[in-house]
Amino acid sequence: MATYAKALAGLDPPGLRIEAPFEGASIPGILRIPADAARPPLVILVPGLDSVKEELYAIENEFLRRGMATLAVDGPGQGENAPRFPIRADWASVITPLLDHLRSRELGLDPERIGLVGISMGGIYGPRAAAKEKRLRAIVALAGPYDLAECWAGLNALTKGGYVFYTKSRDEAEAFERAKALTLRGVLGEVRCPLLVIHGGKDRLFPPEQAERIVSEAPNATLLLYPEGNHVCNNIPYKYRPAMADWMSERLGATD
Repeated sequence: MATYAKALAGLDPPGLRIEAPFEGASIPGILRIPADAARPPLVILVPGLDSVKEELYAIENEFLRRGMATLAVDGPGQGENAPRFPIRADWASVITPLLDHLRSRELGLDPERIGLVGISMGGIYGPRAAAKEKRLRAIVALAGPYDLAECWAGLNALTKGGYVFYTKSRDEAEAFERAKALTLRGVLGEVRCPLLVIHGGKDRLFPPEQAERIVSEAPNATLLLYPEGNHVCNNIPYKYRPAMADWMSERLGATD
C-alpha cells in the first residue's frame, strides 16, 4: 500500500488519496479523474473479502478510458480498514458518509451521476447500499452471492478462515453466524436503480444460481453469465471488464 501510494502522482491519469471521515477513522480511497474531463460521472469500486483498493488499477482503467472517474475504497474489513472495523452488512452506513464527503469537496465530479461496482463480497455490499442510498444511480454486482450463509458449506478452508479474520470472529462457528447477515434476501426489492449482475458459470465459491436469484428479485436487473468464467471471471477479464464499463457508461451518460 505504501509503495503504491508513492506512485499515485505518476499514474495516468494520476491518483489522489481521499479520506472520508467515518466513525472516528476514515474510508480511504484512490480517486482518478480522466484528463480534460468536465464534471465526469464517478464509479466507486468496492473490493471483496481479501482484496484491497490498490488491486483495482486495471479495472479502473476501463472506466477511465470511457470518461468516468473512479474511486477505489477500503471499507470495513478491507485493506487499511481491516484492523479497524469488521465486515458489516449495512453498507449504506459506509457509502452515505463517503458521498457526503465527496460532495463537500471541490473535486470537479458530477454528484448526480454516481455508480458502484462491487466485486465478490462487494456484490452484496453494493445492492445493500443502493437499497437505502438513492444517490447511487447504477450498480454492478460482479460474482457476488445472494446469501453467504447458503454458500458457507461449499467454501474452502482458506476462504472460511478469511471470514473468521475479517469479521473478527473467534472461530468458524461464530463467523458462520455473522455470515447470516450478509444476504440480499428482502433487500433487492428496494434496489430501484439499474443492476448488472456478472457471474461465471464455473464459479466455485458462489454458484451461478445465486446470481440468478439476485436477478429474479431485483426489479431492474440484468444477468451477464459467462459459462466458462471462474470466480470474478478472472480467467476472462478481456470479456467482462469492457462489458461492465460499457454498461456503466451508458447508464451514467459518460462520453469517451
